Amino acid sequence: MPELWPRMVSEPFSPDVRELKTKRLDVGLVVVGGGLAGTCAALTAARAGAQVVLVQDRPVLGGNASSEVRLWGLGATAHMNNNNRWAREGGVIDEILVENMYRNPEGNALIFDTVLLEKVLDEPNITLLLNTSAHVTRKRGSDSIESVQAFCSQNSTLYDLHAPLFCDSSGDGVVAFQSGAAFRMGAESADEFGEKFAPSEEYGYLLGHSIYFYSKDLGRPVRFVPPRYALEDISEIPRFRSFNTKTDGCRLWWIEYGGRLDTVHETETIKWQLWRVVYGVWNYIKNSGEFPDAENLTLEWVGHIPGKRESRRFEGDTMMIQQDVIEQREHEDAIAFGGWSIDLHPADGVFSERPGCDQWHAQGVYQIPYRTLYARNIDNLFIGGRIMSVSHVAFGSTRVMLTLANAAQAIGMAAAQCLDEGLLPRDVDMARLQRDLMRAGQHIPGLRLQDDDDLVQRARIGASSKYCLEGLPDNGPLQHLERSLAQMLPVAAGPAPEVDFVVDVDEPTTLRLELRASERIGNYTPNVTLGAQDIELDAGPNQRVTADFDVSVDEDQYLFYCLMANAEVHAHLSEERLSGLLSLRHWRDQLPPEDIGVDSFEFWTPPRRPAGQNLAMAIRPVIDAFDPGNVSDGLGRPTTGVNAWVADPEDPRPTLSLHWDAPRSIREIVLTFDSDSDHAMETTLMGHPENVVPFMVTHWRILDGEGRCVAECGDNHQTINRVRLDEPLVTDRLQVELLATEGAVPASLFGIRCYE
Repeated sequence: MPELWPRMVSEPFSPDVRELKTKRLDVGLVVVGGGLAGTCAALTAARAGAQVVLVQDRPVLGGNASSEVRLWGLGATAHMNNNNRWAREGGVIDEILVENMYRNPEGNALIFDTVLLEKVLDEPNITLLLNTSAHVTRKRGSDSIESVQAFCSQNSTLYDLHAPLFCDSSGDGVVAFQSGAAFRMGAESADEFGEKFAPSEEYGYLLGHSIYFYSKDLGRPVRFVPPRYALEDISEIPRFRSFNTKTDGCRLWWIEYGGRLDTVHETETIKWQLWRVVYGVWNYIKNSGEFPDAENLTLEWVGHIPGKRESRRFEGDTMMIQQDVIEQREHEDAIAFGGWSIDLHPADGVFSERPGCDQWHAQGVYQIPYRTLYARNIDNLFIGGRIMSVSHVAFGSTRVMLTLANAAQAIGMAAAQCLDEGLLPRDVDMARLQRDLMRAGQHIPGLRLQDDDDLVQRARIGASSKYCLEGLPDNGPLQHLERSLAQMLPVAAGPAPEVDFVVDVDEPTTLRLELRASERIGNYTPNVTLGAQDIELDAGPNQRVTADFDVSVDEDQYLFYCLMANAEVHAHLSEERLSGLLSLRHWRDQLPPEDIGVDSFEFWTPPRRPAGQNLAMAIRPVIDAFDPGNVSDGLGRPTTGVNAWVADPEDPRPTLSLHWDAPRSIREIVLTFDSDSDHAMETTLMGHPENVVPFMVTHWRILDGEGRCVAECGDNHQTINRVRLDEPLVTDRLQVELLATEGAVPASLFGIRCYE
């Protein structure tokens, strides 16, 4: 029970200044900043055993993704509008996104607040301080932080926070700045790092802030009287004719301002200008007479704080640059990945004559090195979120929230290791850090989990059945080939299979088929043509066309069987979906100006569900890519192959079996399911067609060697399920039964691990 407050308090006059109530907290890690990066760092560290204080100066968590700003969380999937397949971030941020979609497919930002708060409150190792601003940093010597002082305006309490380790994820880097850590603000010249996309002075050196608004139809006429500070002359905005009654929220990200100001100290000035713009835009929509369909609309919500894109960036032991992103450079200390475009905006924002952004993509995802996540000259300070060590150009890609959250999970895991072994951030054991991250569900491109403690690595693996891809039934809609269409197939080293497709033809024509691959194995940009065929077709339905290219490949990879655009042809699709299988459409081409250090290539992207069906097809020989042994390969998602065990769809009780030569003592079992890492689970506004992805195993059961049930879950929707047994299980056999899936899909399992 809380202590009851006395009926009355009376204190005499004091000639001295009264001191605020002060509370000292001693923990292992202090995280300042409760955006997605800080939240994921805190959760990861706490789950790894560290005692954490999470300090957030706002009333909710999430930063720009919270209900206060309402920007959708995005990362490498980029709305599924680039060539980064199966690229949704893993670990804690995946857990959060999957949970949000389960509870909140409508994309309500208020519900997303509750998901974040619940995750943090569920962790006993986290002390959460909301409405609390860090404002004083104290040092121990020149290169170490001793404590941080923070003030909560709601309970008028000062917190004196002591720890051996600190993480600044505050956005502007208040702790890092006060500590004296080296930082940059603005854009590097093209000469410093050889970045050809470095902006000119005319374009500007900082990205600005944005404020969003929502409208609502009340079903009756609504009057709007603008405040006197609203923008009067809408033509001050060069693109004012782009405004309409249908677009609101963060789809109006280009209502941006402040790139020519000090984005730290002039944020309030920037906010007032953005309010001026937003209310001026709404006055234009409501009162100009150009939008009669706005009569019943009211302004439901306007952000009270701006979403800030850029301010300080602090220097780590390395700094990512444009070439790291575009060339997909590899790093020995890779701990996460990015895949958003290099997305720079004109500094004049909404008042610029230029387009709202310049976005240039790499041909695949890129690695993020751990050395960007701690300050090079403050030895116990991690730098998380958008203040991480990157150049301005690279920042154009790394700055998006899910990329930052993904990287910050490495901060949390590294902090736990440092506390466990008495290390400083610079001195972590990288192999252990990478292993521990992948154990927690992190995907690191180019790496697979090699876990000597995993008992499954020493088990014989079998299954009741496995899927053999002979083809997919012709039971779906037709797809007009107004754009080229491709079926991705996982092909083992050796001859490429022969594939039959079915088409309807309106008029006699010549259909071109192409077999394509990615120049870089592990990418999904089909920029190498291995073979081509021109097939003469008469008019008529249900015609079979055969793609037979007499081509062999040297490595396992995805190949792209392409039906090139032809206005006379409609391809037959299949309603059968399958883990690790996607069809794509040629969406557009990236054609950058010369000499900006960016590649030209085509974008082939999957339509979102409920569309996005595979092509109906027959395959010879069958593709044998769904073996039960895939569950121990340490990948957990499709890469150059499916990497999952998939059961035969006719199997009445799909069962994976593990058998050891002698009994083993098992305390923990970890299962990895298919939550469709290709789907971009935007946190707000976009919405999703389902609560649970159709590939998900929703009901599973684990049996021991005697057939006794060890664990069971009947309502699963999460990617990773962990079973921690109260007492060790001693057995030489385990069986995992996959009893139900969300959709009419063959049951699949990406991974199983067992630990003593």
